[in-house]
Amino acid sequence: MSSPTTPASIEAYLRAAPKAELHVHLEGSIRPATLLQLAQRNGVDLPARDLGGLREWFRYRDFDHFVEIYIEITRCLRNSEDYELIAYEFGAEMASQNIRYAEVTFSPSTHHALGVAQDVWFGGLSRGRERARAEFDVEIAWVFDIVRNVPGPEDNRERADYTVGVAIEGMRDGVVALGLGGVEVGYPPEPFAPYFERALAAGLHSVPHAGETVGPPSVWGCAQGAEGREDRPRSALHRGPRAGSVPCRAPHTAGGLPYQQHPARRIPEPVRAPAAPLDRGRCPGHSQLR
Repeated sequence: MSSPTTPASIEAYLRAAPKAELHVHLEGSIRPATLLQLAQRNGVDLPARDLGGLREWFRYRDFDHFVEIYIEITRCLRNSEDYELIAYEFGAEMASQNIRYAEVTFSPSTHHALGVAQDVWFGGLSRGRERARAEFDVEIAWVFDIVRNVPGPEDNRERADYTVGVAIEGMRDGVVALGLGGVEVGYPPEPFAPYFERALAAGLHSVPHAGETVGPPSVWGCAQGAEGREDRPRSALHRGPRAGSVPCRAPHTAGGLPYQQHPARRIPEPVRAPAAPLDRGRCPGHSQLR
């Protein structure tokens, strides 16, 4: 019989305990079989056409490859039924792991740029969310993510503005926070502070990604004022009861970097945000960590 502290007993406890998941991306949580189905019905030619090939394609190489996969996944979503399906299946996966509440990140501007109208993607997400709530008794809340690495200042501003607008508009339908994601190198967080000021003023929370590739300076940029000066009030990117930068460990650990050497460990304790346990099969490239 397992003692209370053996790995088997701890795993059993974690599986049985009701949980909340605070950092997961909807697009990255799509089941491989569902992704193949979506690609086939929407005429998208993926680099792999079976589950084995898809798992090999998902194998993590570097952060740029991670983003490449993410964009290809997004191209497979075209109509309202697609979005309803992935939200509903996410709710089913929550129930299978006894996750009762999840804050799920979604990147509206990427779908907008691919020509998918707001009523299509958000209508589908909302129906899938309601079905999951009714059938599985789970609660899905949305975090709408600004994509930081949009080339060209005008396009960058337009997409950030679009994301804030639909996030505020969607507050009655489950949107709880504004996020910031994408490639960090060359795209520091400070220029996005005005969008977070607008979101906070409307009642949203602030949950930017930070430290995925740049490390502590990115987290510090969220924690400091918009000018990066310590004597200024904390930036909108890191303020409020649910505010917190998300230092993501997975891309580094997936690439073979031991956790002891992870940049997050160099972040000063007052800045470091507690991270929820990572379900490593839920994002592209993470399934190989099992």
